Amino acid sequence: MVSHSPFFFWLYPSFGVQGGSEVIGIVELLIGGLIAARRWSPRASAIGSVAAAGMFLVTLSFLFTTPNVGESSGFLLKDLTLLGAALWTAGEALGSAS
Repeated sequence: MVSHSPFFFWLYPSFGVQGGSEVIGIVELLIGGLIAARRWSPRASAIGSVAAAGMFLVTLSFLFTTPNVGESSGFLLKDLTLLGAALWTAGEALGSAS
């Protein structure tokens, strides 16, 4: 899926499959850490939530860019719910920040 993405096509040629997976994992951990920091920094949490929303939109784009997505579509559709949750938490964090 990653190799067919218009956003991530460069990742595997640049870092290899393992390195590309590690880059994605590091980004996800950073986003999760920002979201978890809401108690101390609502603004950082809002940034993390907006970043998560972007991440889920990119993941949902795999539905349209991956040939023969087939059985993987269910796995990708969960990101629709997570996109809604990310937008919800962004709104709440922004409300706490102001």
